[in-house]
Amino acid sequence: MFTPILLATVARTVEWSPEIGLIMIICNIAAIAFGKSTIQNPHTGPAAPSSNLVGGLSLGALVGSLCFGHILGTGTILGLSYLGAI
Repeated sequence: MFTPILLATVARTVEWSPEIGLIMIICNIAAIAFGKSTIQNPHTGPAAPSSNLVGGLSLGALVGSLCFGHILGTGTILGLSYLGAI
């Protein structure tokens, strides 16, 4: 009974392409910049590998920023696909 309702609400997915990858990379870079400027203690904890490439963020700050970047990227990709831009 509920199956047609659930299937009707599932978002349309987009196949992977270099354009999708570029959008995700841009969103992750934006999230790292946002995290670097807003995290109160970005250097607390173990250092991330190649921490000089990500602005000296600790491992926890980097993982948190990248999680936010993936959420931001997923929303951006789904929104752009809904609008028909990609």
